[in-house]
Amino acid sequence: MSHDQSLQHQFLIIEGNIGAGKTTLSNMLAADFSYKLLLEEFADNPFLPHFYQNPDRYAFPVELFFMTERHKQLQQELGQRDLFQEGIVADYIFFKTLLFARNNLNTEEYRLFQRLFNILNASFPKPDLLVYLHRPVEQLMDNIHKRGRDFEQEIEPQYLQQIQQSYFEFFRSHEQLPILIIDIEGFDFLNNRGDYEKILDLINRPYRPGLHRASFF
Repeated sequence: MSHDQSLQHQFLIIEGNIGAGKTTLSNMLAADFSYKLLLEEFADNPFLPHFYQNPDRYAFPVELFFMTERHKQLQQELGQRDLFQEGIVADYIFFKTLLFARNNLNTEEYRLFQRLFNILNASFPKPDLLVYLHRPVEQLMDNIHKRGRDFEQEIEPQYLQQIQQSYFEFFRSHEQLPILIIDIEGFDFLNNRGDYEKILDLINRPYRPGLHRASFF
């Protein structure tokens, strides 16, 4: 279903914890507004299933693979970006590479990882708006179980809590980006058009750099 209106933001990033619905929303926005869709290709990471079973052993290769794949994809898509082309919606920001690494790596590994990250991160354009879909951890666990990816069934609530904390710390230290956190507890924007329209209305407003928070409750 296509919209008459257009989106204010040419380069939009939809973020969220595991199971928040960021890929679903990105797909819907790209379809509705004829935006180029940029999705994270996490399923290709050969270390991911091993990581959830043995995090200490597989954390470094899993994060290194994610970082190089994300970098390659973003460089291909954003490096040749024409300002007069259609907009772009992505379901991840490159910086999430560092968030997950800080959570999963030991101190020495993280120090090395951060040096590599800083080299790779230097050239990417900033998004016009970063949207973070926030759901309570119990709801994330529910969604993860419902979608039934084998390798995700080992995820613990505590791990999701840590990831959420890392995102919020990142937001507080990146005041130069316009960041919109939307509380969508109980929302089903895939099956409920009204929920989707409410989120769309919030996304399609102008935002100054800094942190903005919206809730429907």
